[in-house]
Amino acid sequence: MSIIAIRAAIEIKLATIVPVISTAYENVSFTPVTGTPYQSIFIMPATPSNPTLGDGFYRAVGIAQISLFYPLLEGAQAAEARAQLIRTAFKRGTAMISGSVSVMVDTTPEIGQGRADDDRWHVPVRVRWSAGVIA
Repeated sequence: MSIIAIRAAIEIKLATIVPVISTAYENVSFTPVTGTPYQSIFIMPATPSNPTLGDGFYRAVGIAQISLFYPLLEGAQAAEARAQLIRTAFKRGTAMISGSVSVMVDTTPEIGQGRADDDRWHVPVRVRWSAGVIA
């Protein structure tokens, strides 16, 4: 159940960023509105680490990939400004709690290079996270 709590913590934090924009969540129907920015989020777990033996503890790690989609040919500034808001909201050391799981942002979020994607300007933001879990 830890991945469910991790996802909830990260998605709730993303939803607090102002101004709010539409969000496409994994495996949920979403139809973008032409000319309107939106973001999508994917939780990408990586191989957990096992720093201790015999107690059921493990460290879940991964990346939250937040992709920003803005109208094409309108400049990069609006998407980059949103990327910076995400970087600020998920600054290194940010802790998010869902149920009994505490999720920590391990490093400053990475803002990737923008690129054209169909009729949108796409800017990826990667948030690296970890969570201590007792199974």
